[in-house]
Amino acid sequence: MSNSHRRLPEDPQIRALVNMMSSRSMSRRSMLGAAGALGLTGLLAACGTGGTGTGGSKAPAPSVEDLSESEKTVNWANWTLYLDYDDAKKNYPTLQKFTKETGIKVSYSEDIDGNDTYYGKVQGQLSAGQDIGKDIFTLTDWMASRMIRQGYTQELDHANIPNISNLLPNLQNVDFDPGRKHSLTWQSGYAGIAWNKKKFPKGLRNVSDLWDPALKGRVTVLDEMRDTMGLLMLDNGVDIAGSWGDNEFGAALDVLRDNIDNGQIRQVKGNSYKEDFISGDAIAGIVWSGDLTQLNFENDDQWEFVLPEAGGTLWSDNLMVPVAAKHKTNAEKLMNFYYDPAIAAEVAAYVNYICPVAGAREEMEKIDPELVENHLIFPSEEDLTKAHVIRTLNADEEMNFSSEFQSAIGV
Repeated sequence: MSNSHRRLPEDPQIRALVNMMSSRSMSRRSMLGAAGALGLTGLLAACGTGGTGTGGSKAPAPSVEDLSESEKTVNWANWTLYLDYDDAKKNYPTLQKFTKETGIKVSYSEDIDGNDTYYGKVQGQLSAGQDIGKDIFTLTDWMASRMIRQGYTQELDHANIPNISNLLPNLQNVDFDPGRKHSLTWQSGYAGIAWNKKKFPKGLRNVSDLWDPALKGRVTVLDEMRDTMGLLMLDNGVDIAGSWGDNEFGAALDVLRDNIDNGQIRQVKGNSYKEDFISGDAIAGIVWSGDLTQLNFENDDQWEFVLPEAGGTLWSDNLMVPVAAKHKTNAEKLMNFYYDPAIAAEVAAYVNYICPVAGAREEMEKIDPELVENHLIFPSEEDLTKAHVIRTLNADEEMNFSSEFQSAIGV
């Protein structure tokens, strides 16, 4: 596909937005609520986070032979609609360029539909120090934190990633991975609400609008706890970066459970919610920002995405090399390739998420200058004040809240 969607933020506010999105280790967000009082630079300095996640002892590091020199291949697991794709040629243009430049073939798969579901598939092998058949997987900050803490990733050799110098400065040190020894940011974006403009012309302003009787059975919400519960708590007036606890979480969970039980919510899904939007089975829902821009491009601009008046969430996903992966050097070369500003801009133009690579905005100007007006690419000050992150959860909270959420959605 040759369409152009988004650009890299070089504007100081956008740069600050991306910086904030990295400085949290729990979910894919960062503290923006104090932007007005502190200013964006001050807020960045104030954003402190700590790694949390499901407990468990750290897996012993296995002895792994890197076969990159003899096997010119790399296997990458990613989310759907998360890499530039050419519909006519049925390939990924930037992957084609990488193979042409390096001779390394890429086996690319859209294996990740949700962090928890993917973790459930691979955790057993990772804990045993076994190769899962992937050399790169792409997971959200809070899950990246867990993977790193549990010893499920290999340490990166920065000598093989010279373009790491293009990582935006305040992304270079995140609390869940100081010095970026195990991870590199892939993309960042929003969770908010969206609706089919023709089928629901009155539109949405807040999450509570999803409970309109006209939408009964036509609503989807995300199976990412921090996004769905974050938006529900925000809708209840909770400062999700503050000192909320069981009562606030429970009240939001009651809203979710009630609307699942009464049939208002059709399904709780990961990335596959897009299929319901395309088929028309779903008219509205809690969604991820870049998905809707791509869906609109491919389906005649049917949907509208907004951050709720009560606020939305921010997130980042990260490239990591799994423990026992056999092509680590090749994986690092692929990471280096995507940190070239021109390549990063090409990806960002398709995926419509915020790019972490300095210099990509200038490159994006060559692709589609009109993208500068897209607030999903260049958030406004108003957008920034609406973007929030759930506070860091301790291990017990994550276990309990995740269990309650999974029970409510029927998993």
